[in-house]
Amino acid sequence: MWLLEPPLATVFRRRENDGDPVNDRRLRRRIAEREIVRIARGVYVEAQSWSRLKPIARHAQLVWEAAARSQTECVFSHWSAAALHGIDILGRWPSGIDVCIEKPSGGRSSGTIRRHGRALADLDLVAWGRHHLTSPAQTAIDLARSLRFAEGAAVADQALWSKRPGGPLCEASTLLRLAHDQSERGTARAVRAAEFATELSDSVRESQSRVLISTMGFPPPELQTRFELADGRAAFTDFFWRDFRHIGEFDGIGKYRDPELLQGRTPEEVLLAEKDREDDLRRRCDAFSRWRTPDLASPRRLYDILNGAGLPSSKSRPGR
Repeated sequence: MWLLEPPLATVFRRRENDGDPVNDRRLRRRIAEREIVRIARGVYVEAQSWSRLKPIARHAQLVWEAAARSQTECVFSHWSAAALHGIDILGRWPSGIDVCIEKPSGGRSSGTIRRHGRALADLDLVAWGRHHLTSPAQTAIDLARSLRFAEGAAVADQALWSKRPGGPLCEASTLLRLAHDQSERGTARAVRAAEFATELSDSVRESQSRVLISTMGFPPPELQTRFELADGRAAFTDFFWRDFRHIGEFDGIGKYRDPELLQGRTPEEVLLAEKDREDDLRRRCDAFSRWRTPDLASPRRLYDILNGAGLPSSKSRPGR
């Protein structure tokens, strides 16, 4: 089972100071000077290494610290399990840690721990050291039950993502079974997200785009359509409407900033390569639309981009 694991950031724990007293004055000074940041009680990380982490990795680090401090076995779930499984989300990661407890015990939360009362025997769990996690499919369905459609579809897509290192985290049939079989609040939301989910969305923003495209009445696009460029290389487009020969691309900024995606190239080199790719693709279609994250904040903006490039919609322009 693939899990997002430390080392993520350089951690300093008061309890692991080799028995030596902690110099509280020096500790407060380092915090004030932003050399280190406190991420949990008695746990600090170097500010530079913490700032370099992606939000999902930061949350995973918090879960690891909570697991290490816990005196009892825990079942980590929801956002906490998602971070460890590498299931990204739309929006901000919460500051609290999610755990499931047996229903008769109640579901009260305290401090940074959010407790969810569940029938643990009914949950699909995987072992994690002396603790357990809800499985990837269970995690995606649990989140989809409480999230809006776009957010729920995004986590379901992440669980099925076929290009993930090691392959998809679960099968579509498992998502659908868990969405239908468990009689809890939010079942309709979970089923809708599971039925809409695909293994072909490469990011949560592509998933969000898919939802908006659908709800605004545009024809369903093909995902990851292969085109052969002039130099013989293959290019896979985010969205393609074959009947209209219309290509759509979500343009995330990560490809210009993330060292993993840059692969030793400068942002300028990546930008020029992306422009050359787009020019080549434009010669192979009748329309080309590109949008970025701010364009997803308002349905009207994406509607205008697609409709303005000639893609028809069965619905009128959104009011905002």
